[in-house]
Amino acid sequence: MPLAVYILGAAVFALGTSEFMLSGLLPEVADDLDVSIPSAGLLISAFAIGMVVGAPVLAAATQRLPRRTTLVGLLAVFTAGHVVGALAPGYGVLFVCRVVSAVACAGFWAVGAAVAISLVPPQARARTMAVMLGGLSIANIAGVPGGAALGQSLGWRSAFWAVALMSAVALVGLLLFVPRTSPQDIAAHRPALRTELRVYRDPQVWLAMTTTALFAAGTFCFFSYLAPLLTDVAGLDEGWVPAVLVLYGIGALIGTVVGGRLADTHMFGTLYAGLGSAIVVLVLIALTAEYAPAVIVLSGLFGLGAFLCSPGLNARIFEVAAGAPTLAGATTTSSFNTGNTIGPWAGGLVIGGGLGYAWTAWLGALLVVAALGGAWLQSRAVQRAGRPARPVAGGADAAPRDAGRPAGAPESTGVPEGTHAGER
Repeated sequence: MPLAVYILGAAVFALGTSEFMLSGLLPEVADDLDVSIPSAGLLISAFAIGMVVGAPVLAAATQRLPRRTTLVGLLAVFTAGHVVGALAPGYGVLFVCRVVSAVACAGFWAVGAAVAISLVPPQARARTMAVMLGGLSIANIAGVPGGAALGQSLGWRSAFWAVALMSAVALVGLLLFVPRTSPQDIAAHRPALRTELRVYRDPQVWLAMTTTALFAAGTFCFFSYLAPLLTDVAGLDEGWVPAVLVLYGIGALIGTVVGGRLADTHMFGTLYAGLGSAIVVLVLIALTAEYAPAVIVLSGLFGLGAFLCSPGLNARIFEVAAGAPTLAGATTTSSFNTGNTIGPWAGGLVIGGGLGYAWTAWLGALLVVAALGGAWLQSRAVQRAGRPARPVAGGADAAPRDAGRPAGAPESTGVPEGTHAGER
C-alpha cells in the first residue's frame, strides 16, 4: 500500500474527529454561546448537510485542477475553518465555520478517495478504502472521546484548536508524500464532466447509492442516540458513555480492517455478513436495552458489523461508477452523508412519538434490512450480466483506457508507468 494512502487516512482522522466531536460538547457550546442545546445541535446537522452538498459540487468545480493541489487547498480551508471557529465570538460565526469546514471536508473525502483508488490496482480497492475508513474508525476510538474530554476540561474551543493542529500536520504530509500531477496528465486522463455524468443513467449506480444511504441511515438512527439509551434506558452512569464509544470504535476498526481484506475477493459475501450481523445486533439491542452488560457488549459488536461492510460499499460505488472518476468519490461521500442526515432525523421522530430510545434500534434494523435487499439486488444484477462482482486485473472489466493505468483510475498520479503498487 503506497504511503500516500496512509497519509490520506491520517487526514481523515482529523476530519472524522471534527465531524462527530460536537455530539459530546453540546452543553459546553450552548452555555458559552448562550443558545439552547437544540440550536447547538444544529451545528452537527449543518456539517452533515454541507457534506452532502459539498462533495459533488467541489468534485465538479475542481475537475481540471491537479488532485494534489485540490487536496492541499481543501485541507488548508478546513484547518482555517477550525482556527476561526475556535475564535468565534458568537453562534452565527461558528455556524458558518461549520458549514465551510463541512464543504471542504466533503471535497477532501471525494477527491482523496479518488486519489487513493488511483494509486492501487483494481483488486486492492476495498483494502485502500479500508485505510481511509480506518482513519474514521480511529477518530471514533480516540479523536471523538479525546475531543470531548479535552473540551470538557479546557473548554470546547480547545477541541477546535486540537483539530486545527492535527489538520496542519496532515497538510504537511500531503505536501511531502502525495504525488504531483501535471496539466498534461489531467488533460490526457480525465474525461469531460458531461461524459462522467452519463454514468448516472445506469440504474446500478443509483441502486448502489441507495443501498449505501439506507445502511448509513440505519446505523446513525441508532448510534446518534446511543448515549441517552445507555443512561436513561440501561441505567448506566454518564461516565460509562465514553468507554462504550471507545468499545464501539474498536469494533469499527476491526470491522474495517477485516472488511477491507475480504471485500476485494468476496464483495457481496462481505456485504451480506456485515449487513446481516448489524441487523441481528440491532434487534438484540432493542430486546435487551434495559440490561446494561448486554448493551455494552452489543455496542462493540455493532461497530464491528456495521464497519465490516463499509469498505465494500465504498468500493462497489467506485466499481459501478468507474466511468466517472471525478464524481465517484463524491457519490460515495454524498450517499453516506445522506444516510447520516436521514438517520438521526428518523430516530428523532421515533423518540418524539413517545416510543422510546430502544425503538431507534428497531427502526435502524428495518433500514439496514432494506440496505441488505439493495445488496441482494446488486448481486443478482451482476449474476445476470455474467461478470465478476469487481474488476479483475487483466480481465475485460479491468481493460485500461490508457497504458499503464488501471481501469477506473481517476488520473495518472505522477508514478512512472510500469510501477506496481508494491513498488511505490
